[in-house]
Amino acid sequence: MKKLLSLVLALALTLSVGSAALANSDPAMQEIIFALQNEPDGIDPSVTNNSFASPFMANCFEGLVTYDTVTGDLIGGLAESWDISDDGMVYTFHLREGLKWSDGSTLNANDFVYTIQRILKPETTAQYSYLVTDYIAGAEECFAGTGSPEDVGVKALDDNTLEITLKTPAPFFINVLTMWTFSPVNQATIEANGDSWTASADTYVCNGPFMISEINMGESIVLVPNPYYYDADKVKLQKITFRYITDPSTALMAYEAGEIDGSRTIPGSDYNRLRMEGAGVVSVGAYGTVYYNLNCEKAPFDNVLVRKAFNLAVDRTALINDVVQVECEPAYSAVSPGYSVNGEDFTQGRSTFGLSPTADVEAAQAALAEAGYPNGEGFPAVTLSYYSDESVKKVVEALAEMLQTNLNITVNIVNQEWSVYYPDVQAGNYEICAMGWSGDYVHPMTFLSLNVTGNLDNISRYSNPEYDALVEQAKSETDPVKALEIMRQADNLASNEYPTLNLYYKVNSMLMKDYVQGYYLNPTDILYLKNAYVA
Repeated sequence: MKKLLSLVLALALTLSVGSAALANSDPAMQEIIFALQNEPDGIDPSVTNNSFASPFMANCFEGLVTYDTVTGDLIGGLAESWDISDDGMVYTFHLREGLKWSDGSTLNANDFVYTIQRILKPETTAQYSYLVTDYIAGAEECFAGTGSPEDVGVKALDDNTLEITLKTPAPFFINVLTMWTFSPVNQATIEANGDSWTASADTYVCNGPFMISEINMGESIVLVPNPYYYDADKVKLQKITFRYITDPSTALMAYEAGEIDGSRTIPGSDYNRLRMEGAGVVSVGAYGTVYYNLNCEKAPFDNVLVRKAFNLAVDRTALINDVVQVECEPAYSAVSPGYSVNGEDFTQGRSTFGLSPTADVEAAQAALAEAGYPNGEGFPAVTLSYYSDESVKKVVEALAEMLQTNLNITVNIVNQEWSVYYPDVQAGNYEICAMGWSGDYVHPMTFLSLNVTGNLDNISRYSNPEYDALVEQAKSETDPVKALEIMRQADNLASNEYPTLNLYYKVNSMLMKDYVQGYYLNPTDILYLKNAYVA
């Protein structure tokens, strides 16, 4: 999942070298085929919060700010420059001259105003609406129906000048603006086509380096250069085919046979072999955590001792070494390492909250007994839910076996396709569910917000007024050292109440042939292809 504060994860991408160039490596053919293992639930940047949509959001849209795809630094996107008022409340963005949409129509500051006002309409069902309502003046009231769109702190001062006023200072707000939620959307195509504007290449009007030329539902989406992109001269790839191959092993076979040039997921059992062979394994330091949500509203997980017992019963080392088989660290909190202030990482000196790399069976059983279930007696059968994915399936099966063995309970496993699964877990229709989080931006608030009462992404339905107050206080603290301490207090408070079953901190990895160069996989696990090319 940058500017203003020191960030240790602004890493340049290094490429694995060694796989032989196949037929697709002809430099005259600036085309690649890249396999995705999951189809997103939608590709409307104002609506989706699904990480599976990121290849399209990152390459078909661009917001006010973006990332330098070499250094990882935060740089201007559609905004050439910006000013921040002395009190940190008002951001003034100066847009580049001559911006256009992919259909050739003019793009200006009014498009950002329209986009924010659309997000604030409940009928839009914007999954990331809180990124707007939490920070922008008047936005929360507008969303609730108690304020008007005209009172929201987003104004077009002229065609090339956009002003955003915050409700309180938030020093990391510029980082929040890297989220695709703040990418403008085209009013004309939405008003003409309604929600179906994303269903056809002809109506999918965007503004990034690429545009969609084909949508083959369930099979592929094809991207071609957007001739109206302000930096179009730097775009080299002439065609990108994102092909859906849901089974990572099948995708690997296609990759090794030269049918595709890259794949988003690497089967854990093949990771080390591929790395030793120099077969195009790409690994980047990640800002993300793999955890499973525990439904804090539903018995027996409304009992903190039960949640603690489940966390104690997990052998994280065995999951990492025997199942995931990639180089990553055990997680005891949902907040990933990777954000630092003055060289000090957020997680430095952090407690393990009584947890350990391997299962502490005795302590787990003691916690379960204290909760009223000695030796698992009387504990109801638990359902562990996950979305259809072969890699996730392996983790789920191993996790279920650990919980059953170490707690003497029954764990049933169910799975669904993502399009059914995600709305179910959002609605709280689960007991334990496979989720996790890649930071939207490199700042602890991207994780801490997830446990705030009423947040749309609070899948665990955890609620603690003291925690909510700490998070709110941290958002407006302008001293980064003080903010760090307040955020640590919030993290400690929630982590000691175990709203999630924390497994390990992510390493972002994928497969890409060595003749594909110039791309950027950032710490928040988003793949940028603007500067990619076939060498």
